[in-house]
Amino acid sequence: MQDPIRTCMPSHALGARGWSKPWSDDAGGACVEAKKLADGSVALRQSTDPDGPALVLSHTEMAGFLASVKAGEADFLL
Repeated sequence: MQDPIRTCMPSHALGARGWSKPWSDDAGGACVEAKKLADGSVALRQSTDPDGPALVLSHTEMAGFLASVKAGEADFLL
């Protein structure tokens, strides 16, 4: 039986294929990688630590996050 998908699970447990780098810059190869999961949720991981933990967001959580970023609500972090 496969472990349930959850936040902080090892990224490699979600499979090696399907990870992409939608957010990339000149950070020396340190990027956020994302993977859409079969249940519609999205997993995020640090590209320099592909075996590290994944942050798993539901479709609703990811949509809310992206809407907030687009609205400038995270600008204070810069």
